Amino acid sequence: MSSSPSRQSWIHPEYVATVVGVLATAALVFYSAIAQSGPTVEEIIFVVLTITVPTTAAYELARRWQ
Repeated sequence: MSSSPSRQSWIHPEYVATVVGVLATAALVFYSAIAQSGPTVEEIIFVVLTITVPTTAAYELARRWQ
C-alpha cells in the first residue's frame, strides 16, 4: 500500500473539463428556460457545440498547464 494518497489538483484536466461542461450545461438550461421555444436542428447543434467546445478547450489548457 502507498503511504501517501494521490491528490487531485484543481487544475487536473479532467476536473477542469468537468466543471466547464457542467457550467456550460447550466448556462444552456438557463437560456432554454428563458427562451421558452422548441428546439430546432440548428439549436440542437448549437447546444452540442456550446457544451463540447469549451469543455475540450478547458481540458487541453489544463493538460498543458499541468
